[in-house]
Amino acid sequence: MKIDDFDFALPDRLIAQHPAAERDQSRMMVLWRESGRREHLRFRDLPDLLGPKHFLVVNDTRVFPARHWAARPGKAEEIEVLLLEEVRPGEWLALVKPGRKAPPGQELKIGPLSARVMEVAASGGRVLDFGRDVGVREALEQIGEPPLPPYIRRDRRADLARDRLRYQTVYADRSGSVAAPTAGLHFTPEVFRRLADRGVPVCKLLLHVGYGTFKPVRSEIVEEHRMEPEYYSIDAATADRIRAYKREGRHLVAVGTTSTRCLEYLARQENPLGQASSGHCDLFIYPGFEFRMLDALITNFHLPRSTLFMLACAFAGRETMLDCYREAIAREYRFYSYGDCMLIL
Repeated sequence: MKIDDFDFALPDRLIAQHPAAERDQSRMMVLWRESGRREHLRFRDLPDLLGPKHFLVVNDTRVFPARHWAARPGKAEEIEVLLLEEVRPGEWLALVKPGRKAPPGQELKIGPLSARVMEVAASGGRVLDFGRDVGVREALEQIGEPPLPPYIRRDRRADLARDRLRYQTVYADRSGSVAAPTAGLHFTPEVFRRLADRGVPVCKLLLHVGYGTFKPVRSEIVEEHRMEPEYYSIDAATADRIRAYKREGRHLVAVGTTSTRCLEYLARQENPLGQASSGHCDLFIYPGFEFRMLDALITNFHLPRSTLFMLACAFAGRETMLDCYREAIAREYRFYSYGDCMLIL
């Protein structure tokens, strides 16, 4: 397959720069795969479409406030530091902009913390050594900013308090993602209450979203692309529940592409959902993929030529998804992380 097969024209004005006034007021296009029928609702209508034959699986990762601003001794200019992961105790892999201003040996001051650039990684990132002092991670949590995606082009510091709240799901628990599982941003406690009243249970697993979620597909041939591994974890009780619900014939509704990739990855392991499991998921889902777990999907509207859009195409069909996106653009749905969503049944 060619990457151009997943391209479409999107007006810049439809790229959401701010979240909806209320989480569950986001618009929701509903697509019934078998018939192709579509309906245009609000996310708060979700419980009315589901019932006891369904169950949800959500990703309860918590977004780490990974964006920081660093000063260099003797320099007035700040440089941007995006922490990606702690590779060794006290040492973090980071993206630094501009990278040329952070050569090996450079000292950086980030809030009350000091770090030294140890090396340039093969990816072009920098390895920063913050030392082994207790409390470094907690300090980074306090001083960091939400790592909003690069297509949100506004003064991020001006809306910092709101972004800290809204670029996080209401059920976020375990910190470690550098991007939000955005399909979950629409949920509210009231939506969950109504789902419970309708007999729809919710299961939680973990997949820490890495910076690879923004990584463009650079190869012209889709199959040549490789996903960055991302850490996942599922406990035995949750695995048992998911397996039991599937045996009962309930329909699994995955909330987001991260939950989808984790579930389908687990389904391909030697003992699928037979016990607690953790590791790294690098599953790439594109058209032709055989889904073993998914029955329905809640997902936002994605970038053209992205692995996220390819996953949606794999589930609902490429031509169908392209037509849905044309309709969404015509109806001026909001796209990407802070945008509207689809429910694909």
